[in-house]
Amino acid sequence: MEEIDRRIVTLLARDGRMSFTDLARETGLSVSAVHQRVRRLEKRGVVRGYAAIIDHDAVGLPLTAFVSIKPIDPAAPDDAPERLAHLAAIEACHSVAGDESYILKVRVASPAALEDLLQQIRASANVSTRTTVVLSTPYEHRAPDVEPDAAGDPATGPDGPA
Repeated sequence: MEEIDRRIVTLLARDGRMSFTDLARETGLSVSAVHQRVRRLEKRGVVRGYAAIIDHDAVGLPLTAFVSIKPIDPAAPDDAPERLAHLAAIEACHSVAGDESYILKVRVASPAALEDLLQQIRASANVSTRTTVVLSTPYEHRAPDVEPDAAGDPATGPDGPA
C-alpha cells in the first residue's frame, strides 16, 4: 500500500467522519484526489465501513464479558459461529488457538442477563463455557497506526517488529 494511502487509512481510523477537505489538508492532496483514493480503498476492502461508537452504559448494556467456548463433543462439526449468530448480545466471535475454540465478546444488561445468555450459548452450540467479566475498559476502539515508521515499514520500530 502506498504511503499516502496508509496516511488516509490512519486518519479515517481515528475519525471516520473526517471530511474529504480535512483529509486533503492533512495529506497535502487535492480534495478530488483524496476522494478517488478513499473510494479505491473502499472498493479494495481496506476501508470496510464507517460506524458510530456507542456508549453501552447509556443504552442499558453496562456488563461486558468474554466467553470462551469449546465443543462438548470434539468430533462435532465446527459450526458454533453459525449456531450463535442469532444471539444479538454477542458483539464479536473470534476463532482462537489454545484450549478453547472461540472467544465471544458479549454485552448484556445485568448478571442475570449474562447467566441467561450463557444458557442460550450452551444450548444453541452444544459447548462448554468459561466466562471472564470485564470490570473496566481503560481503552477500546484504538485506531491502528498503519503509517510507515522511520525505517519505512508499517507497525515496526527501528529494530523490527515489536
